[in-house]
Amino acid sequence: MDKKATREGYGDGLVALAEVRPDLVVLDADLAAATKTSIFKKAYPEKHFECGIAEQNMMGIAAGIASTGKLVFASSFAMFATGRAYEIVRNSIGYPGLNVKIGGTHGGISVGEDGATHQCNEDIALMRTIPGMTVINPADYIEAKAAVLAMAEHVGPAYLRFGRLAIPVYNSPDYKFEVGKGITLKDGKDVTIIATGLMVAEAIEAGKALAEQGIDARVINIHTIKPIDRELIIKAARETGKIVTVEEHSVIGGLGSAVGDVVLEEYPVPVVKIGIQDVFGHSGAAKDLLVEFGLTADNIVKTARALVSK
Repeated sequence: MDKKATREGYGDGLVALAEVRPDLVVLDADLAAATKTSIFKKAYPEKHFECGIAEQNMMGIAAGIASTGKLVFASSFAMFATGRAYEIVRNSIGYPGLNVKIGGTHGGISVGEDGATHQCNEDIALMRTIPGMTVINPADYIEAKAAVLAMAEHVGPAYLRFGRLAIPVYNSPDYKFEVGKGITLKDGKDVTIIATGLMVAEAIEAGKALAEQGIDARVINIHTIKPIDRELIIKAARETGKIVTVEEHSVIGGLGSAVGDVVLEEYPVPVVKIGIQDVFGHSGAAKDLLVEFGLTADNIVKTARALVSK
C-alpha cells in the first residue's frame, strides 16, 4: 500500500472543498507547513489567514468569521487547538453552535520526537465533552480528504483529528464519507476489534493474523467518535460477545469510553481498551513509541486471543 499522512488529506481536502464552497475561509497558527494548510494557501492565498502563535485568538477570529455565515476551518497541532484553546472553543464556538471546523494535526503518540508536551492523547476526550461538537478521526489519506469534503454538508462545530505519521492508504479513491456511520471492514463471529485513526490499519492486519490462528475477528472502523454509530456497536456486541477497542489516544474519554458507554447501556459484554494507559508519552521515534505503548497489530492479536480464551 502507498503511505500518506492524514494531514496531507486535510490540505488536499481543503483545496477540493473550496471548489464547491466559495465561502470557505482557512485559519492557521504559524504552522501551515506542518498542518498542510499551506497546500490551500498556495491555491487560495486570499482565503487563508495566518494568525500567528496565538491559538486562543485564532479560535475567537474563527468564531467571528463564522458568525457572518462563512464556513471556517481553524488549524493547529491537536495539543494547541484543543488544549491551549479549549475555553475559547467551548464558549465561543461550541456554546453558540457556530459552523467552525477545527483541524487538529499531529495528534497522538506518533508525534514522536516532539515529546510529551506535543503528544496530545487527550484531544478526543476534550472535544467529546463539548455539547453539539462532532468528533472525527480519519483512518487514512483518502478518508481524511473525504471527511473534509463532508463538512460542506455538515452544519455546526466539528473537530477533525489528523496525524503526522505516513500510514497505509487502504480506501479506494471513490470512497464516500458518512458522518456518524462506522464501517465493517471484515466480518467475524468470535470477537470484534473496533479501531479509529492510525490504528485501523493495525486492526486490519490483526484481523488477518487472527484468522490464520483460527479466530474469526470482526474489524470495524469508527471514524466518527461523536456521534458514534450505536447501531453498529450494538450489533457487534450481540453477534460476537466480546470487543477490543484500539486508539492512539488515552483510554480515558476516547473511543474505548464511547464504545463502552454504548455497550453498558444497550448490551453489556466484555470490552478491553488498547490505548495510552493514563500516562504521558515521551520523546522517541514514532514507530518505536507505537510498539512501546502497545499500539501494534501484534498487541491487538495478543489482546484479542486472551479475551476469546476467557
